[in-house]
Amino acid sequence: MRPAVIILTFNSAETLPQTVQSARRVSDEIYVIDSFSSDNTVALAQELGAQVLSHAFENYGKQRNWAIENTGTLAGWQLHLDADECMDDTLCAAIAALPEDRGPSGYLLARNLVFLGRELRHGGMSPTWHMRLFKTGVGRCEDRLYDQHFFVQSGDTARLPGRMLDDIRMSLSEWTVRHNRWSDAEVDEISARNSSGQIKPRLFGSKIERKRRLREYYGQAPLFLRPFALFTYRYFLRLGFLDGVEGLIFWILQTFWFRFLIDAKLYERRRKPSPPFA
Repeated sequence: MRPAVIILTFNSAETLPQTVQSARRVSDEIYVIDSFSSDNTVALAQELGAQVLSHAFENYGKQRNWAIENTGTLAGWQLHLDADECMDDTLCAAIAALPEDRGPSGYLLARNLVFLGRELRHGGMSPTWHMRLFKTGVGRCEDRLYDQHFFVQSGDTARLPGRMLDDIRMSLSEWTVRHNRWSDAEVDEISARNSSGQIKPRLFGSKIERKRRLREYYGQAPLFLRPFALFTYRYFLRLGFLDGVEGLIFWILQTFWFRFLIDAKLYERRRKPSPPFA
């Protein structure tokens, strides 16, 4: 198998070379879909031999589906990566060994997080599983404003050995800016209550379907209490504290601060407007 590799970028010059180098191990056909970066991402991608297409960013789901529809690839398979993800030796070898013309319609890949230079091995988020490799014409991305996943429209799926490393190199200032923006998207998603074009939650389904069902349970818990419960679960019960100072920073920001911010914005939106002054 030699899939077309599709990488989304925006100001990704720091991490893109490693991602493209990793992608070269499984394919010579690499597409970079750039959202009008202001750094040298586009020039760098071209120097690395990638084909660059530019498209204005609206949300990840629409950007990924635009990429699926507009690269013009004739490859039978597509592999989708973020600009800060690299594949390890085991995963590259597993992809290279796959047959082109038989087997499942898509493959779930494991992803581990690297935060402030440390690979997080605890807390229950390393690995997470993502549908990233699928037959051309079969895979789509969910119609969601935040936390989108790919899915296959027909056929079976399987998991591959190895892993992707999601190396989060942005500064904490940039991290919080993005998560503030993503909290708006999550609030919009929750408020819209739209389930069309999305993976259905199932407690005994795939890992992604189970995750969605657990998210439903989380959504039914009381505002402001659930971020505390999630942090306690991730940091203490799932041993996130074993990831040292980096783990402490990550789990407080990701499972408490971010989720508490979402709850605060939900509370703000749901409040009845105050009566105007006479």
